[in-house]
Amino acid sequence: MRRRGVAALLTGVLCLSGCLGGCAQSVDPIERLGKKAAQRVRTHEPAAAADAYRRWGLGAPLLPAPDPPARRAAVRAAGPGMPPVVDRVPTRDKVVFLTFDDGAEKDPRFVDMVRELRLPVSLFLTDSVVGPGYAHFGRLRAVGASVQNHTLDHPYLRGMPYAGQRAEICGQQEKLKQRFGIRPRLFRPPYGEYDDDTLRAAGDCGIAAVVLWRDQERLRAGDILHCPEGAEWVAGEGGGSLTGATARMLSRIRGQGFAVARLEDYL
Repeated sequence: MRRRGVAALLTGVLCLSGCLGGCAQSVDPIERLGKKAAQRVRTHEPAAAADAYRRWGLGAPLLPAPDPPARRAAVRAAGPGMPPVVDRVPTRDKVVFLTFDDGAEKDPRFVDMVRELRLPVSLFLTDSVVGPGYAHFGRLRAVGASVQNHTLDHPYLRGMPYAGQRAEICGQQEKLKQRFGIRPRLFRPPYGEYDDDTLRAAGDCGIAAVVLWRDQERLRAGDILHCPEGAEWVAGEGGGSLTGATARMLSRIRGQGFAVARLEDYL
């Protein structure tokens, strides 16, 4: 029994020695992929990330946005105790900003699009429209989208009493705080309509800027775009899908030589 035990022990030692020798001479299988591919594997970057634009029907990669400015743009307040109202950010950077409203569209492919194209989008959410779909927007936040305020119930604010407007804006601030742990800095009034009471209520609810948008074919640096616009929504392949409409808007942006930047970095 002792001889058999000693023999087994010697066999194990020889096997371990052989394994170590073989391992010392083997090549790391990741290195066989080549340095570039190995780097993608180690950083969990998809091998085809550089070709993502093709998967979304774009004719060329998006232009890279410049580094965020050291300071946010200086915009004038609408009045004492009122935040500024902007539809364009004053900047010399050749960038535009993509914004989406309400929260009715919950296409799961849009999450993939935002992640793969690294799109810096701003989502202005209405609680009654989002309904039970907040998890979808949580996934969008996880891939880089920002969440902003678009009231509780999407009413026509202009002419509404101050107390009602404050309840709509502050109420959604609290909802988003409960859902995501943040109180947004930016607010978009439904339909783009507002009055002085809207601005006072927004300021009292902690809003730093009221964000409108520009609908125009020829883009200018700093334009805030409302996506999808009507033409992009109904035209071309993809019909009325959110990803199809966004791809068409991105093609227009790219074709005019603009990059997409993060609105919250500038405003």
